[in-house]
Amino acid sequence: MLKKLLIGLLTLLIITYAAARSLLPEKLDRQHNPVVFAAPYKVSNEVNQFYQSIDFIADLHGDTLLWKRDILKEHDYGHLDLPRLQQANVAMQFFTIVNKVPENLNFDKNDDTTDQLTIPFLLQGRSASDLSERVLEQAGELHQYSKDSNGQLVVVTNKKELQSFISQRKNNKQLTSGLLGIEGGQALEGDIKILDKFYDAGIRMIGLTHFFDNEIGGSAHGVNKGGITEFGKQVVKAMEAKNMLVDLSHASPKLIDDVLAMVTKPVMVSHTGVKGTCKSPRNLSDDHLKQIAQTGGIVGIGFFKPAVCENTVESIAETIVYTVNLIGAEHVSLGSDFDGSIKAIVEVRGLPLIAGELQKRGLTNEQIRLVMGGNVKRFFSENLPD
Repeated sequence: MLKKLLIGLLTLLIITYAAARSLLPEKLDRQHNPVVFAAPYKVSNEVNQFYQSIDFIADLHGDTLLWKRDILKEHDYGHLDLPRLQQANVAMQFFTIVNKVPENLNFDKNDDTTDQLTIPFLLQGRSASDLSERVLEQAGELHQYSKDSNGQLVVVTNKKELQSFISQRKNNKQLTSGLLGIEGGQALEGDIKILDKFYDAGIRMIGLTHFFDNEIGGSAHGVNKGGITEFGKQVVKAMEAKNMLVDLSHASPKLIDDVLAMVTKPVMVSHTGVKGTCKSPRNLSDDHLKQIAQTGGIVGIGFFKPAVCENTVESIAETIVYTVNLIGAEHVSLGSDFDGSIKAIVEVRGLPLIAGELQKRGLTNEQIRLVMGGNVKRFFSENLPD
């Protein structure tokens, strides 16, 4: 009797686990990545013609790989996949790998003692404990998507590959490229040798911190919010030697100061807002914006309320225009944070709305071309490894 009961319980557990693995990942994806304004999006013929004429549209930050969504298929949830990128005329999407997120996440104060990704990763059949393995698994998945895409999705890791992609795309606007980054240097687990593994996996950008302080330095949302550590200095120097880009998104003001004082190459901020239009703890001051621009860097503007303070396309455009006027159009880009567990103002097919709003606000078409992707093309053409 007891044996039958145990077999029954085990069978029930197996069935429950299988059902959870099948159903919960999509349910979580739908819950965590809604949009304020859903497709279809409408713009005037004039705006659409201008938007479609932009030869290189790019976004600096998307966390799509976190959800294990098949990006080769079109979905009615989340913020992007390859078919929607193609419909939006996007030439380049940065895929940034999330590897640890604290429980009870907030913008003010988080420690590193909890991790809400463990259970979702178990359900996805991914590594549940090793942060570096989480990164390598997600990076490998993008490479596999590329192999399975019949040449429509190209993973770019160096200047030569980028130039080849740019040349091919002139004759085929259905081609899209992806670059790999990491959100939070805690994935290095305090071991500089892991940086080589990440480089070999195609990682070309690392956000030094995410929502908590780590071995590299302080987060804008951490407990201590301190500056760079000795290990952090080692990491930044090694990244520069490899032509891996330093991303200051989520960094504490002190960490930003310390990094800017030591770098010899351009830095980037992949997804942010600016304090000049929205006084959020994660947003950049005018002084930091100017210093980042002085390195030759670029700043990606986010598509979510904590970055731009209002859930409107107008607020995104207002932030972009403010930043363009402050540091120049050549330093401003799109940094949506698509699929970053945010309520995005629009998904990727809504990008024409932003272009149209920028026109209304007086930016020239050339400035808009730079912001919509021209800066990203130039920046990575100059700063990726040879």
